[in-house]
Parts: sequence; structure tokens; C-alpha cells
Amino acid sequence: MTTLPPDEELVAALRRGDDAAFAAVLDAWSASMLRLARSFVSTHASAEEVVQETWLAVLKGVGLFEGRSAFKTWVYRILVNTAKKRGTAERRSVPWTSLLPQDEDHGPTVDPARFQGADGAYPGHWRESPAPWASPEDTALSLEIRRVITTVLDELPARQRAVLSLRDVGDHTAAEVCAMLQISAANQRVLLHRARAVVRERLAEYLATGART
Repeated sequence: MTTLPPDEELVAALRRGDDAAFAAVLDAWSASMLRLARSFVSTHASAEEVVQETWLAVLKGVGLFEGRSAFKTWVYRILVNTAKKRGTAERRSVPWTSLLPQDEDHGPTVDPARFQGADGAYPGHWRESPAPWASPEDTALSLEIRRVITTVLDELPARQRAVLSLRDVGDHTAAEVCAMLQISAANQRVLLHRARAVVRERLAEYLATGART
């Protein structure tokens, strides 16, 4: 993994047109930026264009960076704004400002029918214990598992997909995600929890099906 200098040094290098500094930051952040952009737009190619537009905007506007946030946060905000505009133009998503907590943020995370009711022997407990998963060694690198996860991610609401991409794929902290997406800590937690629950549920279904075949 590319180790970048502190923000002050990195920004100064970019402002003076240091090609090596730009290549380093491009290498360090582009993959994560591409995944995040894909949360808002309809195709991989469109996401690539969003990333390219973002880097052009960064190079043109780096002189305006005031250091009020981390440089990476500033770059990712440009990315999110660019991706939102592209996504709206593609009629794939609604404007981010209208994506306030809605149905995706409420209701049960797991289907209530999977738990025992008041007349059960153990109310609130599983009706049937979830099927055991195969060991991580057997499944972690499975191409089919990756396909299932990718499919689920594509089906998630935009905000859930963006948060999950940043937290679990990009390994960003909760505070960084809140700053990049300009959402509250509480909302970030809800979106992440629900996204993880959906992915886990789909994986459980897939693994259970595989165990029966």
C-alpha cells in the first residue's frame, strides 16, 4: 500500500505540480473512489468517468483547499458531488439531499417470521438456528461468494451501498465516512447495520442452499 506524506506536504506538492506526488495519491485512493462512485451511477464505465472528473477538479481546485478537513475528505466530497450529479442525470438515483431517513432506515433488520412468537417455547428466539457457515478458509476466496456479494451490493439503496463500501471495503473509520458523505453518526450506524444485515442474510441463504445440494 502506498504511504502518503502528511496533508500539508501532499497538498504543497500537488500545488507545485509534482507528478510523483499525484501518481502516489492516484494509486492510493483511486480504487476506493471507484467503488464509492459506483454506488451512485449505473455502470462501471460511468464510475470511472466520475473518478477522472474528480481528479481533474482536484488538480484545478487544490489551490483553494483550506485545510478545514482532511485532504482525503475534501477529495471524496468532490467525488460524491460529482457522482450524485451523474447518477441523477442517468435517472438511476434521486438527489442526495432528498435521501433523508426513509423506509430503508426503519423496520426490522431480520424477518420477524424467523423468530418464535409469544406462544413459542422460547419467545423471541430463532425458530430454527441459522445454518452453520462453511469455514472462512473454504469460502473467503470463492469467486461465487464474491459474485453474490457484488450482486447484493448493487441492489442496496445508494446510501447503504456507499456507507458499506467505505467502511467494510475501503476500511474508513465511521468519522471519516460521516465527513465524506456529510451524514450524522447515528445515521451512519443505521445504514451500515442494515447493509451488513442484508449482505449477511443473502450469504446465509446462498450457503444454506449450497449445503443442501
